[in-house]
Amino acid sequence: MRTLFLVLVLCNVILFAVMQWSGELLADGQAVRAQPPLHEQDIRLLDVSQAAPEAVSPVSGAAAAPVLAAATCLEWGDFSGADLARATAALGALQLGDKLSQRQAEHNIGYWVYVPPLRNKAAVNQKITQLKARGIKEYFVVTEAGQWLNAISLGVFQTQEAAQGFLDELRAKGVVSTRLGERAGKFKATVFVLSGLDAATAARLTGMQKDFHGSELKNISCAH
Repeated sequence: MRTLFLVLVLCNVILFAVMQWSGELLADGQAVRAQPPLHEQDIRLLDVSQAAPEAVSPVSGAAAAPVLAAATCLEWGDFSGADLARATAALGALQLGDKLSQRQAEHNIGYWVYVPPLRNKAAVNQKITQLKARGIKEYFVVTEAGQWLNAISLGVFQTQEAAQGFLDELRAKGVVSTRLGERAGKFKATVFVLSGLDAATAARLTGMQKDFHGSELKNISCAH
């Protein structure tokens, strides 16, 4: 009996061991089968030279240079008499150097502002003293015999508009004896030529031109 009992106990132990180990082996087998196949034929090594570079925003070492406007070239005229002196002084204040030049323009017919012929030399001198007292420094006394002897010319202009503007300025200063008339015959006037000006200087000239009635400020080609 004792031998039979030991045999039964041994059989139970063996059966328990078989049942325990077979479950663990089965679980491992299922875990292995659950992994997807590797498909080694589709595996390749990545070449770092084929990797896409990161997008890099270009950075300039300096700010872009501003676009400069082309230089401006102008002509301003015509001037004679007192207006020529005033325009010369106004342009001199701009210190344009070699950017400023001038040319002469000749006209067949013009307009002049004048004091009518006076009786004699003493009357001429008295009128000149009055003109200087009112700030008029540019004048010309007609000394040729004829109907204009002892007349005082205060300015010669290409257009009637320019002459009228100057006449209005004189009368505003109290010079009421002046007249405006057409003057036949050739006379010369001055035209200022301004080259290579920047925008700021051109704008200043535009503002100055308004103080000279009848003068014309126009753009010209710089290729000359």
